[in-house]
Amino acid sequence: MRDIDRFRGCLIGGAAGDALGYAVEFLREADIFRRYGRDGITGYDLAKGIAEISDDTQMTLFTAAGLLTGDARRMRGVAEPYESAIAAGYSDWLKTQQKRYPVPDEDRSSWLMDVPELFSRRAPGITCLNALSAGIPGTAENPINNSKGCGGVMRVAPIGLFFNDRKTGIREIDRIGAEAAAVTHGHELGYIPAAALVHIVHRLSQDDSGVEEAVQDAVSAMKDMWPKTDSLDRFVFLMDKALLLAHGSLRDVEAIRQLGEGWVAEETLAIAAYCAVKYPEDFDRAMIASVNHNGDSDSTGAVTGNILGAKLGLSGIPQKYTDNLELRDTILEMADDLWRGSPNPGTDPVWEMKYIPGGKP
Repeated sequence: MRDIDRFRGCLIGGAAGDALGYAVEFLREADIFRRYGRDGITGYDLAKGIAEISDDTQMTLFTAAGLLTGDARRMRGVAEPYESAIAAGYSDWLKTQQKRYPVPDEDRSSWLMDVPELFSRRAPGITCLNALSAGIPGTAENPINNSKGCGGVMRVAPIGLFFNDRKTGIREIDRIGAEAAAVTHGHELGYIPAAALVHIVHRLSQDDSGVEEAVQDAVSAMKDMWPKTDSLDRFVFLMDKALLLAHGSLRDVEAIRQLGEGWVAEETLAIAAYCAVKYPEDFDRAMIASVNHNGDSDSTGAVTGNILGAKLGLSGIPQKYTDNLELRDTILEMADDLWRGSPNPGTDPVWEMKYIPGGKP
């Protein structure tokens, strides 16, 4: 069941959580509540009338563009791993962080390079910048570093949306999610949470799984895929704790303190799982919980938004999160392209201009 509303909800939800949390990313709890009141930040803190996204949503868009470029090339007989095409997409994102808009035609391998708003540094992760600048993508088998920062997990949701598991298989989909994160984050806990998020998003967007069921299924899948991984126990412990806390009576801010601050990937996913499982039908309450804490609020907000958006769809996201959201139309266009998938070669010139490097069929 490929429901376009859930594709849109996943990407818009992620951007909404990102934009809500971006305003408080580097604030401590006391400062957040002092500035925004007893409930913390509950709506966008607009900058010149816009709810600004961060590097989380930027890189999510480039993940999607890389996927679709890789798919278009495969339909033309080019046998390229999807993770290689995604890594090329991240190289495009790097150009937006290092160059001014517009860039020469030969540097525009993605239509996203024609979106001037993406040429803006929004607190990009140092690990992502350094790893991509090295020019050699990391893999799970040959890691480029030992980072488990959340820069891998916060950008991979499009992978969970895009693939049909009857054709690709859920284990392969999860593997692609892990490899997409391992391009820049080489620690086991840098890429296993990314694979788990991909699994959760896939289940929620393409079948009738409940949020908690999808999370539990993802944890089981990670145990099967990486049974001998040294760090797996830490991941499983945190995810189990998140589910336990979601059924407890602690205030959200107190529960989240027990899961960490979200600067590393396993904590980001655990916090997002807690918020989504506790408020599976209430996008607003989940968003507010996900960002009002000491830590990486935009990433925990983005991942929570990806999860609940995939479950509730765009129709389940309150209007306050779609109004004034930066690049809303671009995000929706990308969601629709992921839902549609690549058409047959030669049938859609507009698609080929977008996803064939150089605009050539």
